[in-house]
Amino acid sequence: MLTLALELEGYDVEQAANGLRLISSLHVDRPDLILLDVMMSWIDGFELCRSIKKNDEFRDIPVVFVSARKTGEDVQKGLAAGAADYFTKPVDIDRLTHRIREILAAAA
Repeated sequence: MLTLALELEGYDVEQAANGLRLISSLHVDRPDLILLDVMMSWIDGFELCRSIKKNDEFRDIPVVFVSARKTGEDVQKGLAAGAADYFTKPVDIDRLTHRIREILAAAA
């Protein structure tokens, strides 16, 4: 549903089944922004975000968490890992797309 909403906003959306596939896809098709869940197979989203931010080639790609994990501690861990923002599910699509536009405009 999130993919469809973002595509209707005019974004090209690629999905990765897990963190390993995301890392390998970064080398092939560099995204302008990464939406990331905390709960993933292979590696959790916090660790994956930290890995992206430690990599010189990818650290400038903004990461936004979209997760069912909604405690204040989770939000702080996401932001401390280097995320530009953290949204909890169910996500407010209008708020998310507005924030994505802001992040992309600032990065341009």
